[in-house]
Amino acid sequence: MSSVKLWFDEALLPEGWARDVRIAVTDGRIARIETGVARAAGDEAHAVAVPGMPNLHSHAFQRGMAGLAEVRGPSGDSFWTWREVMYRFVERLDPDAFEAIAQMAYAEMLEAGFTRVGEFHYLHRDPSGAAYGNPAEMATRVAAAAEATGIGLTLLPVFYAHSGFGGQPPKPAQKRFIHDVDGFARLLEASRKAVRGLPDAVVGVAPHSLRAATAGEFEAVAGMAGDAPIHIHIAEQMKEVEDCLAWSGKRPVEWLLERGLVDERWCLVHATHMTDAETKAVAQNLAVAGLCPITEANLGDGVFPAEDFLAAGGRIGIGSDSNVMIDAAEELRLLEYGQRLVRRGRNLLASRECASTGGDLYRAALRGGAQALGADDGALKVGGPADIVSLDTSHPSLTSRTSDALLDGWIFAARGGAVDCVWRYGAKVVNGGRHIARERITNRYRAALAKVLG
Repeated sequence: MSSVKLWFDEALLPEGWARDVRIAVTDGRIARIETGVARAAGDEAHAVAVPGMPNLHSHAFQRGMAGLAEVRGPSGDSFWTWREVMYRFVERLDPDAFEAIAQMAYAEMLEAGFTRVGEFHYLHRDPSGAAYGNPAEMATRVAAAAEATGIGLTLLPVFYAHSGFGGQPPKPAQKRFIHDVDGFARLLEASRKAVRGLPDAVVGVAPHSLRAATAGEFEAVAGMAGDAPIHIHIAEQMKEVEDCLAWSGKRPVEWLLERGLVDERWCLVHATHMTDAETKAVAQNLAVAGLCPITEANLGDGVFPAEDFLAAGGRIGIGSDSNVMIDAAEELRLLEYGQRLVRRGRNLLASRECASTGGDLYRAALRGGAQALGADDGALKVGGPADIVSLDTSHPSLTSRTSDALLDGWIFAARGGAVDCVWRYGAKVVNGGRHIARERITNRYRAALAKVLG
């Protein structure tokens, strides 16, 4: 049995901020919380504790191509031209390089304050398009990267069968992603075996998008989830909306809602282009909107109607998606700033008068992210996983601040260095702002990229 006692000047608990807090951890979970107590001998002391943030949407391998698609092409660049760069990168990845890149991404997530990742995993086959002997070979590498770094894992094997709406044949560049329904069922079972050695791992399902599955395939894959999470890319790009209208006469979110499947298990990733009616309906169905503001800005997707969605009672979480930059605070900052630019106002995502924008955003993303990843509710509470981030109050943007002003300082004013330590399932994985295995992970990553890009 492993145990640790942590003491904080201040901690964000489910009932609010508390002072002089001792958190006792046993076998990865919080066994006891005391408030208003003096530090005792044997306590490891830090300034501020907040719950670790869930990262509900990641393609870990894309960390290796960050910055490689920032060269202007001969015609208008868009998500679709970026995708061609991604396809070329994928062709060069073997399992070892894939695992090395995933380790780098996960270590950086932990350093940024993310403690669980939803890996939207669609790289299943070898570079020729043939199946590996183990259908979950690449999922096993995801699990190995999670184990090596210590991050919590919700694995979301992706079903991908077509290149466009109505069952269009896949393109040659998509050959590493492809399954039929029976093959996906085998992949899903093998993926569940791949994560058995990880503490509190979750396996859901992810039909990639409406363009990548027929209606029958879509419903069959969703039916495999049981009570586990179901994630889907949807309404990210206007071209996707237009193509869906041409195929079905319905917009993507409209089409999905009419199937009657959407409930609290679902995470609608991006959902950027929704009508007012769709926005309200998604909120009413208790699904989570999976928002990735850094990637959405990088790809020129558009701006999610966050103010309207939250006003309708919607649930949100954040993800690092393409991992072009991994920064939990920046995702939240850009989420609010996008609304300010569109609406020409300030503090638009605060829930009420005199509420902290950073505090409200952080709590909303904790709750929604935990729901989307099939995890606990994201709070620091007895019985919950000890996924804790400590903030360094010597940082200039956090100095002389308390309570939600700390979150406002971190999200809107800090430029790195605000995260001190991170505990994931009770184990310290980040110390002094750096992952404990940072040097080893970085060296392996550099060797892998030299091979892939050379």
